[in-house]
Amino acid sequence: MAKSKWVLDPSHSLLEFSVKHMMISTVKGRFSGIEGVLYADLPDFTTAEVEASADASTVDTREPQRDQHLKSADFFDVEKFPKLTFKSKRVETAGDGYRMVGDLTIHGVTREVAFDVSFEGTGKDPWGNERAGFSATGKVDRKDFGLQWNAMLETGGVLVGDQVKISIEAEAIKQAQ
Repeated sequence: MAKSKWVLDPSHSLLEFSVKHMMISTVKGRFSGIEGVLYADLPDFTTAEVEASADASTVDTREPQRDQHLKSADFFDVEKFPKLTFKSKRVETAGDGYRMVGDLTIHGVTREVAFDVSFEGTGKDPWGNERAGFSATGKVDRKDFGLQWNAMLETGGVLVGDQVKISIEAEAIKQAQ
């Protein structure tokens, strides 16, 4: 049996990240230019295959100067690397949810990462489309992706933390076969 194709609905999906600032607070940001496709026979998520991307130039931390810096060669270098991408390799059951392992590419560097995924269910919208919801969380070390820029603080710490938490809320629409 062929897997069903589900396409991410960007207006009902969110890709956020958070990172420590000055080792004392947390800065959050998001990407608005996200797209993706899921192949799966839901509700069995163990056979799911996911390909997703984010337009790096849509990074938004609610501070235009910081966003410009993140778009520069010090971080995402959006001129050379316009997309962040993820392609799943496998899905494992993990407690009440799943663990999705795949290749994440940021700044031209690809690393295997894992996300804890919760399948939130399916339902029909008022126009008869079947929709599915998912939540996912994970962590990456930004230096693993070549994002090395930092500034030392006179207190001995650093301006930007290395650990980046990623949070995804996704809604996908089933496509006609």
